Amino acid sequence: MPKKKLTEETSEEEIIVEEKPEELEGEELVKLAEAESTVLESDIAEKKKKLLEKLEKLKGKVDVADTEDLKEKVKAKKRTDMLIPLEDYVKTGIYLGTRAVTPTMKPFVYRRRADGLAIFNTDIIDEKLKEAIEYISGFDAKEIVLMCKRQSGWRVANMFSKITGIKVFTKKYPAGVLTNTALPTFFENELTIIVDSWLDKNALSDTLKAGKKVLLICDTNNFSRGADKIIIGNNKSPKSLGVIFYLLARGYCKAKGIENEIPDLDWWTSEEYVPEERPRKKIERSDAKFGV
Repeated sequence: MPKKKLTEETSEEEIIVEEKPEELEGEELVKLAEAESTVLESDIAEKKKKLLEKLEKLKGKVDVADTEDLKEKVKAKKRTDMLIPLEDYVKTGIYLGTRAVTPTMKPFVYRRRADGLAIFNTDIIDEKLKEAIEYISGFDAKEIVLMCKRQSGWRVANMFSKITGIKVFTKKYPAGVLTNTALPTFFENELTIIVDSWLDKNALSDTLKAGKKVLLICDTNNFSRGADKIIIGNNKSPKSLGVIFYLLARGYCKAKGIENEIPDLDWWTSEEYVPEERPRKKIERSDAKFGV
């Protein structure tokens, strides 16, 4: 690239703007580096000085809002629009991700903790839940199926199903139930809600094969490929899954005019879990005596 000659009307700053920094090397690179702390810095200071002078002239004519106060007011307004108070999101740990962050989840990560855990942005969690509620409300209950192989979600998934009338499969997914029409248990749906694409991968695969819609609950270690809509958040904790299904149930019932009683948030986020009793093996008794 030809260099621009330095004249009385041309400043060193203008030359820097026209150059491509990635192509500079040697002495030219040194000059640019120095200019970043001298020419550009002095120019910014000069502009700031002029702006302050203008501000002084405007005082008395207009009220200058305090920046920090304005930020707090905006935050407060945003918080009041949330589905539940921010404190409730925090208590459930829905914002806690994993150490692994996939490329599709990276845009939703706010930062990393000292121990390496990724942290979701709670504002985006709330927005994604609002979108999900609106999305599933476009389907009838008989058109939706929920897949939850993760044990920590069985209790709340079953309650969600009971309240909304949406079919749920917990534990093991019956292979081919969404694709094989020859099966007596075949179930044709329009939307599948997947709790974890790693555990519920077979259900996800069958849904995509059938060309149906997918709503994924994605943690930082999940990929969102194949999803038509996603919910972001911790999909491993019972409390986190509890708040997700509470909000989905509440929002769906409101949209559909379903008047079933919904337990309060404390029920959904309690760690109470009662495992189903396993069938005991029948022990055959023998009348034989030792030594016979």
